[in-house]
Amino acid sequence: MLLSEFDYELPEGLIAQRPSDKRENSRMMVLNRDKHEILNKHFYDIVDLLDENHILILNDTKVIPARLYGYKDTGAKIEVFLLKERENKVWEVLIKPSKRVRVGTEIKISDELSCKVKMPLPDDGKWLVQMIYEGDIFELLHKVGNIPLPPYIERKMSNEELKKLDFERYQTVYAKKEGSVAAPTAGLHFTQEILAKLKNKGVQIGYVTLNVGIGTFRPVKCDNILDHHMDSETFEIKQETADLINKAKSEGKKLVAVGTTTVRTLESAYKMFGGIQACRGASELFIYPPYEFKVVDKLITNFHLPKSTLLMLVSALAGKDFIFEAYHEAIKEKYRFYSYGDCMFIN
Repeated sequence: MLLSEFDYELPEGLIAQRPSDKRENSRMMVLNRDKHEILNKHFYDIVDLLDENHILILNDTKVIPARLYGYKDTGAKIEVFLLKERENKVWEVLIKPSKRVRVGTEIKISDELSCKVKMPLPDDGKWLVQMIYEGDIFELLHKVGNIPLPPYIERKMSNEELKKLDFERYQTVYAKKEGSVAAPTAGLHFTQEILAKLKNKGVQIGYVTLNVGIGTFRPVKCDNILDHHMDSETFEIKQETADLINKAKSEGKKLVAVGTTTVRTLESAYKMFGGIQACRGASELFIYPPYEFKVVDKLITNFHLPKSTLLMLVSALAGKDFIFEAYHEAIKEKYRFYSYGDCMFIN
């Protein structure tokens, strides 16, 4: 299957640079697969589309302020983008500009935090650094770090108003477990009020955790998508959620996944264990047509980049032709795309 089959032209003006005025006011395109029908609604309409015959599974990961700005002793400015901690304060990172550093280079972030470059990794520009600090790293990051917005959202870090907005809105209202360098963006539309209304309708809600990695930003580069390898992302399913899913499935209820990260968590667990159980693991699952879903029935998701693995995943669930028909409709109707944009419900 060729990468070019998952390409489309998007007017730059449709890339959302800010979130909607209120989370629930985002537009929502509803794809009815049975009727091959496309409806234009708003996210708050999700309350009317789900009932006691559905369970809703969300990813409760929390975005860390992973983008750090520091200086070498020469005064040269360096950006350090944290990816994940390995052990003993050693982190995988991206460094920009990387040509300004070498093994042993020290980068001062603040009086309380600095890092020392240990070695380059043979993995697409990654480095290992030793973080130097006392206390809790996440407390420090909330003091000196910046929210790691994707590159298509343009920001000047000097704009404190936008920085405050991003700290609040590039995070789900149910985020709990710090570890992601990108938000599970389908969940950004939910409010506590929407979740309460769904519960009152009998919709059961469960949570999984998948720490979103840099791979979510990275385009597929090989012409044949079968040659692509997914970045590894850690996930966890608690016993409570496993029990909820298994009981609901036995009763014939439909599972609605919120976001592609939730899909990969559930489908990865099924592939590893032949079912859903309490577990921790690492997902490298690449979902593309004609993948057969074992756990997920329906999906709430944002509109994804051309040639991305996320676009391939939704094409596997709804059918590539139907997805591209929907995307062309979304462009025509001027939906807002990507992380801060509108969403789609594949019903």
